[in-house]
Amino acid sequence: MTGVSWHPGCPVGFADLRLLTVSRWGFDGRAHRGRLVVHRDQARPIIAVMRSLYRHRFPIRRMRLVDAYGADDHRSMNADNTSAFNCRTVAGTGRWSEHAYGRAIDLNPIENPYVTGSGHVSPPAGAPFVRRSRRAAGLVHRGGAVVRAFASAGWAWGGDWPWPKDYQHFSAGGH
Repeated sequence: MTGVSWHPGCPVGFADLRLLTVSRWGFDGRAHRGRLVVHRDQARPIIAVMRSLYRHRFPIRRMRLVDAYGADDHRSMNADNTSAFNCRTVAGTGRWSEHAYGRAIDLNPIENPYVTGSGHVSPPAGAPFVRRSRRAAGLVHRGGAVVRAFASAGWAWGGDWPWPKDYQHFSAGGH
């Protein structure tokens, strides 16, 4: 992670981060292992969330550290990669993202895109999934098992934001 997703100046040090290896269901209907880096105070709650998603057989296409994509958020999203820690700011601001603290996870970004009022969809392949009434593998739905699992850990869903909607985003701080 040094020099890729973590670098000098990040708001957390390595001692504050934990590498989690968790079981997940793939879109192929098979069990896989995935890795996430989260803040140490969120490790146990996120393990519980991931166990709940596994019990519900919620499919996650890919779960690799964002370093596999050069810590480039767009490359990771375009690969439909579920990831957590990435020492970066909120796009278009100088404010640290919750990801920079290890307190946010983006889940199946293509099926759960970021959508603005102007119709911008990120990643672009997520455009068919903007309509949330759709039923498809890997979609997060208000009140569903995924939102409930994260809520049980005290995490909020970006799909509940008034605008923009960030359907892939879950965070401890709600931002």
